[in-house]
Amino acid sequence: MSFMDAREHGSKVGSGGVASSQNEAIDRRERLRRLALETIDLAKDPYFMRNHLGSYECRLCLTLHNNEGNYLAHTQGKRHQQNLAKRAAREAAEAPAQPQPNKRKVQPRKTVKIGRPGYCVTKQFASETAQRSLLFQIEYPEIEEGTSPRHRFMSSIEQKVEPWDKRYQFLLFAAEPYEVISFKIPNQEIDKTGQKFFNHWEPDKKVYTLQIFFKAPRAGAGAAGPKGLPPGMPPPPAPPGMPAP
Repeated sequence: MSFMDAREHGSKVGSGGVASSQNEAIDRRERLRRLALETIDLAKDPYFMRNHLGSYECRLCLTLHNNEGNYLAHTQGKRHQQNLAKRAAREAAEAPAQPQPNKRKVQPRKTVKIGRPGYCVTKQFASETAQRSLLFQIEYPEIEEGTSPRHRFMSSIEQKVEPWDKRYQFLLFAAEPYEVISFKIPNQEIDKTGQKFFNHWEPDKKVYTLQIFFKAPRAGAGAAGPKGLPPGMPPPPAPPGMPAP
């Protein structure tokens, strides 16, 4: 190739001309061989074997190679990679199916409800601490043996029965086979210090008792009513024989 021919084919001045496709393939294999020698351990390759003639063989592709570098270049080629994929697919098809672990499915419990339980709610007021309290007594005469009632508080945004109202929350009671009942109570912080939060299940009488106290409003939260009562709440009735305040 003359100087002008090299210029016309895109080679630079002073270079040896544009490499042919064969030279590019040789250079690519050489780069792959050097990279493989640095990263691959032939001792762990199950298809690498050295025969009695001093050359190397690929047990997978049944090919002969003059040196390790040539074998490593072969492992990066298309033929070797296709044979690896075919062997992996064949081994997966011949492998016995492994038994899947039995996953226990928890089915939702279906219980025939027998109606709502009887209940009694008592409103109370502690004049010493200016706290209101509620006493719930729920009767479960037909409760399942070995179980006890449960309760939990639900915010107004959780329930889907009434429109959301941030002033209220709900107190739920549940026991099988009765329906769940709920009570709409003020959305105030519950006082759980000392004995002010009390719940008890009497298995003999089948009565579940829960008493809650609301924390007293902080100073400046609103004008207090008579005797420190919360705003808008009437004073408790006077005991029999005592004059009304």
